[in-house]
Amino acid sequence: MKYLRFGLAVFAIIATVGVIIFLFKNYAGNNQAAPGDKISSSPSKEQLASPFPVHKDIIVSFFWVGEGASRANDFIANSASAWDEKWAEHFGGTDDPDNRNGSWPADFKPKENPFYFALPYNDFDSQGDRKPQAYDLVYWEGEKVWGEKESMCKNRWIKISKNGLNVYAQWEDAGPFGEDDWKYVFGNNRPQNTQKSEAGLDVSPAVRDFLGISGIDVVDWQFVNENEVPNGPWKEIVTTRNGN
Repeated sequence: MKYLRFGLAVFAIIATVGVIIFLFKNYAGNNQAAPGDKISSSPSKEQLASPFPVHKDIIVSFFWVGEGASRANDFIANSASAWDEKWAEHFGGTDDPDNRNGSWPADFKPKENPFYFALPYNDFDSQGDRKPQAYDLVYWEGEKVWGEKESMCKNRWIKISKNGLNVYAQWEDAGPFGEDDWKYVFGNNRPQNTQKSEAGLDVSPAVRDFLGISGIDVVDWQFVNENEVPNGPWKEIVTTRNGN
């Protein structure tokens, strides 16, 4: 009898262990990621920000590559941009706002996208070092490993809307009148700028003409991912240069 009870006890232990192993394998199998699936313990910053917020009724002004220093732009010339010391050279010349050939300046075919804009944020400081806050602010910072001199902001796309028209443009400079208004650019605040027209967005002559902007105007804008940008004149020449 003693041996029978011992044998039954051993069998019960083995059976229990077997059930535990079966349940564990079944759980692991049901929760195993399929090939190509991303495993994440929490939603990414991009998932949390998608769709990106729409900034409505923003005052817009226009500027251009090669614009000379004047009272209108606070004596800041646009031969260089926040991220390209040779912007006018890389663009191919001055993007003359008065002498046009469709979306292009009349005198030459641009080497970079004539549909561009400026927002008042720069992910680099005045010494050319990455602002530590950029990693917490920029929606898409986690999508890749960024080079030391590669801007997280340059060349990103936005959609700009006015009176039912949509135009798409790439981020190529910081402004107007500011480079650290992150609560507006990457948040829901109104622009901090109180200078001149109090504009929160600068756009190129091509964007101005497409939307029919005359002088100072009001638009809505929103960040978009590159794969969401439809075909249009803004896709004829796409800017890829990043870093001097």
